[in-house]
Amino acid sequence: MIFLENVHFAYDGLYTALRGVSLQIDEGELIAIVGSNGAGKTTLVKHLNGLLRPDLGRVILDGVDTKHNSVAELAREIGLVMQNPDHQLFLDSVEREVLFGLENLGYSKVEAKERCERTLNNLGLEGLSERSPFTLSGGERKRVALASVLATEPRVLSLDEPTIGQDARQKENLAKMLGELNKKGKAVIVVTHDIEFVIENFPRTVAMADGRIVADGPTNSVLSNNEVLERCSLTRPQLTEAARCLHNVFPEVPERLTLIDDLEAVVVKILGGG
Repeated sequence: MIFLENVHFAYDGLYTALRGVSLQIDEGELIAIVGSNGAGKTTLVKHLNGLLRPDLGRVILDGVDTKHNSVAELAREIGLVMQNPDHQLFLDSVEREVLFGLENLGYSKVEAKERCERTLNNLGLEGLSERSPFTLSGGERKRVALASVLATEPRVLSLDEPTIGQDARQKENLAKMLGELNKKGKAVIVVTHDIEFVIENFPRTVAMADGRIVADGPTNSVLSNNEVLERCSLTRPQLTEAARCLHNVFPEVPERLTLIDDLEAVVVKILGGG
């Protein structure tokens, strides 16, 4: 569905943010993009909906080079929720913020209202509909920005650091909503430093460093690879750290584990339970 082909991009022709990135994103995929600050993650996702255009290379959507599409046209297909919600919010109430995109996409007032209310309820924002977004907390503003994109139900949803400022329950609700969208066939791409959130919810992980993709594959493989973690300046997952410690005592415990079920199975076997 989306293919980045040898994409290069430099800001002001000086700072090179992407260095020959090639990436394929298929219909209905759940993908996490991880890496340190400055790795090129946000720059990559801004190329998906045309906010940035390659200096070299191509971005292909459904077989067509996106250089032929406007940002507005791409926004119908690919929704982006930015890391800083203040870069997206500009109206004087939460409800108007969510309705704006729906009405501009041609939804009737009745359907736009229904979608708005449903999305606000799903994100726990129903009691804030008349409030100005700029009087809300950082976490609440992030959810308003998310609601404004989610309500339009794009085919691809891209989120930049969505868990920042969210508590455990809000993260759980976010994961549930993203999972439900994915079950409807929508692709979900998340840029994040939240490794535990990735492990629990994303089967595929793309790791970036210095504007390049250094690993792309099953999450448990990518995030248990010490070389990848070091190159991308990523913290080792807690479960992998536990597995490494257990390996020092019980060599039969693999060091590269990320899933609790896998670790539990190994421990049960060691204890003679299986």
